[in-house]
Amino acid sequence: MIYHTSSVSETEDLGASLAQTLRPGSFIALYGDLGVGKTAFVRGAAKVLCPGENVCSPSYSIINRYDGAIPVYHIDLYRITDEEDLYSTGYFDIPFGSSVVFCEWCERCPGAVPDGALHVAITRDGDGRRIETDDTCDRHVV
Repeated sequence: MIYHTSSVSETEDLGASLAQTLRPGSFIALYGDLGVGKTAFVRGAAKVLCPGENVCSPSYSIINRYDGAIPVYHIDLYRITDEEDLYSTGYFDIPFGSSVVFCEWCERCPGAVPDGALHVAITRDGDGRRIETDDTCDRHVV
């Protein structure tokens, strides 16, 4: 599927819409350049999955956890170069089967993306954003 958003709030709304379909074990692999709206997309989803949580980019912490009926993990792989780097982050301690995981910068470490993940690529499209999922998704957008 291909979507177009023209504001941060529309990108958040699209994330919220996706959240309605997620279940424990869902892994959403996010691709896209700096500032395209990956965190805004996650913030929108978290409004549904973890109401009241303050969602921010995990650029420095690598992994943020948000509490809700289903725990949500928000991962940023920008500074990760391979699976070996993941060991020091706690990535392999995440209870993937009982949580929802959003992982940004998956193009940096493709080995971190499990089979069955939903792939979402976000790119600039004029003043808005083009958001592509799965079979239309360009997983090498950087």
